[in-house]
Formats: sequence, C-alpha cells, structure tokens
Amino acid sequence: MKKVTRLFFSLAVLGCGFQAMADSDVMPSVESIVREIKAPQIPANDFNVSDYINHDMAKAPIDIRDAVIKAINDAADAGGGRVIVPQGKWLVNGPLHLKSNIDLHISEGAHLLFSAKPEHYLPVVKTRWEGTEMFGYSPFIYAHNVHDIAITGTGIIDGNENSEFFSWHPQEKPDQLALRKMGINGVPVSQRQFGEGHLLRPSLIQIIGAERVLLEGYETHNSPFWVNHLVYTTHATVRDLKVNSHHANNDGVDVDSSSWVLIEGNVFRTGDDSIVVKSGRDRDGRDVGVPSEYIVVRNNDMGGEDGIALGSEMSGDIRYVWFTNNILRSGVSAVRFKANMDRGGVVEHIRVSDLQVEAFDSLFWFQLNYPGELDGKHPSRYRDIVFDNVTVEKAGMFLEVHGPDEIPVEDLVFRNVTVTKAEHQMTLENVKNLVFDNVSVNGQRINGALDWHK
Repeated sequence: MKKVTRLFFSLAVLGCGFQAMADSDVMPSVESIVREIKAPQIPANDFNVSDYINHDMAKAPIDIRDAVIKAINDAADAGGGRVIVPQGKWLVNGPLHLKSNIDLHISEGAHLLFSAKPEHYLPVVKTRWEGTEMFGYSPFIYAHNVHDIAITGTGIIDGNENSEFFSWHPQEKPDQLALRKMGINGVPVSQRQFGEGHLLRPSLIQIIGAERVLLEGYETHNSPFWVNHLVYTTHATVRDLKVNSHHANNDGVDVDSSSWVLIEGNVFRTGDDSIVVKSGRDRDGRDVGVPSEYIVVRNNDMGGEDGIALGSEMSGDIRYVWFTNNILRSGVSAVRFKANMDRGGVVEHIRVSDLQVEAFDSLFWFQLNYPGELDGKHPSRYRDIVFDNVTVEKAGMFLEVHGPDEIPVEDLVFRNVTVTKAEHQMTLENVKNLVFDNVSVNGQRINGALDWHK
C-alpha cells in the first residue's frame, strides 16, 4: 500500500533558514510570449449570408447552413474575407467547415441554433477525441489544415438543448475504451472509424492543424462535448468569449498540442474545466509528440466544476505556461493537474500568479493517479511549478499531491499565498522539494521546504 500522509499544522513553521527556489532562467515572461503571437490576416471583403438566404421560406427559424457554406466558398474563391451572419435566430442543420482566410462573423443579435440530430454531422472527419486521433462525427464548427481564420462577433453559437448527443454520455464507455486501446496498440488512424453506430460526442468548435487563429466575442451554449478545442494550432488568440454551457465534459477552452496561445478576457460558466491544457493521450500522444507550449492565460473570470487544469491527456508534454491575473469563482477544484500511469510525458515550467479564488472543494490538486486502463508503465513527470501571489477565501483542502512512486512531483513552490479558511491543510504522496515561502492558511504561517516520497 502506498504511503499517504495528511498533514495538519497547528504551529507556524516548517523549518527555518531555507531559501525559496528561484524561478528558472528558461521561463519566458508573459510579455515575451504575447509579443510573438501572430494574428490572422484576413482580406477586408464582406460576404453577407443574408444575400444567400431564401427569406420567402414559410417556416421560421430558417435553415441557413447552405447559405453560410455558399458564402464561405465565395469568400475563399475571392481570396478570403468576412462571412457575416446577420441578426436573427437561424437553424444550422449540420456542421460548418471553415476555410483559410475566412472570418465567420456572428453579428450582434445573431443566434445559430445547430441541429439536434447526430446524423446531420456525418460523414466523419479527422478529429482528436480525448487525446487520441480518430475519424468521428464532425464538430459543429470545424476547420482542418487551414491558416488565417477567425470566428468573431457577439452573437450566440448554440449546440441545442434538445440535442440527441447529450443522451450518449452514459453510453459511451465501450467506444471510449475501444479508441484508447487502438491508440496504445498503434492501430492506423484511418482504421479508427467512430461514425454511425458509435457514441463519441463531437466538440462544439474544433480547430485542428491551423496557423494564426482568432476566436473573439461570441457566446456559446449547450455544447455536446468540449466547447472550444484547439488542436495542433500555432498562434491563436481566444478573447472576450462568454462560455455558458453546463453539460458533461463541457470544458470552456482546450489547448491541445498547440503553441503560442493567448487566452484573455473570457467569462466561463462550464460543466467541467474552464481552461485546460493538454497534449495527447498515452502512446498515441507520445507518438504524435507535439507539446503544448508558450501559452498565456490572463484576466479571465472562471466558474464551473474546475477552474484551471493541465491534463489528464498530456503525453506529448506541456511547458512554458503562464496563468496570471485570473479570478476563480467556485467549484470542485481550483487548479488541477491530472495524469495516470499510462500517460508518460512531462509537464514543466508552469507559473500561476496573481490569482483570486472564492470557494473550491480542493484548491491545489495534483491527481496523477487517475485509474490506468492499459499498460500502466508510463508515469508522468511534473516539475518546476510555481504559485505566486494567490488569495483564497475558502477551500476544503489546501494542497493534495498524489505523485507516482517512480517520479515524484518535483520543485513545487508556493509563494505569497493566503488562504483565509481551509477545512484541511495537506495530503502528500510523493513530492520532492516542496517549498513554502510566506504562506498563510487559517492564519497560520507556513515557511520551509520538505520532501515526502519513497
């Protein structure tokens, strides 16, 4: 049995005379990352979907999918431009696939209500589902191998509260496990077909294999799965979104094997993580080997089941990530790091600073002992993670660490952290060089360094 110790502090000190670990010289600043992120370059041509709609149709709302597709195609043929969805409530009976040099602009007062019928999202397209590549139902808005694209405007993108996809979640386990086994066994991606007769839900919005992306301003409701999913994408900005979606697995933004990403000024009310960074699952993620790196998450308002997360799909590595000046409202876990013994991969050089937290069951949770479903021979390494200038009103557990026996969590620093009220202090399992520098929990001061591992 593994040794797990819960620590309760009634005194103020964990040692004396220590020196807190300095930030790594390799960690780039927030400003240096943001400066390098490139915006999409889209020609100043407008294509109004209203010009493509048959407004004489008797039944409202009108299905405008064909009209939007025609506008996208005309814009692409002209070298690119802005495709404008006008004010009004519109049906979209199937997915919208974006092309390079296109800005899909959802105007103020526009409401895109997507079809509730799964068959409308066939034929299958290449996606990444929970970190494993496959062919599955099309995401509602989808772009593959593109450059210079955007989704903008302040209108609503609605996955439909009556969607049949919602009923699939309790039934998906056989397909979920089948896909994971295909990934770890190296089955060719072309043979991983999960279309008709299968039950893996698509994302609301997925951008896969893109360069220079802007997601800005719109509001999302009723996502069937992950909400905004960036895969293999470089130079992306996600700004001023309102994510209000509370179904199963409704992560607000998933950054998945993507780099040079800025996420700022968004409001999240989600059924799962607000913002999560990932990089693939198990052998499939390691074979693809594309990390998530050079990411800044700042000035966001997060509320949902979890706030910030890294993993559990992180087999391609995660590094150089800043979370700064964010507000976390309430939920199960405020900051959660996830992995299991199938993953492998390294998560390192992570900074969480100037964080305000209201109330979470678990404040800082390193859950690296997710149940393994496959070989269990690939522990993950988490190291060089610093929390600085954090204020917390209320927490159930201040710190919980469950690291692998083989590779303890290493170089974990808490600096200038104040927790007004916590029901429990710490549970530690396999951590090395855990440093507290000016930490206060329930009015008790914690300073010092310790190792707790086999």
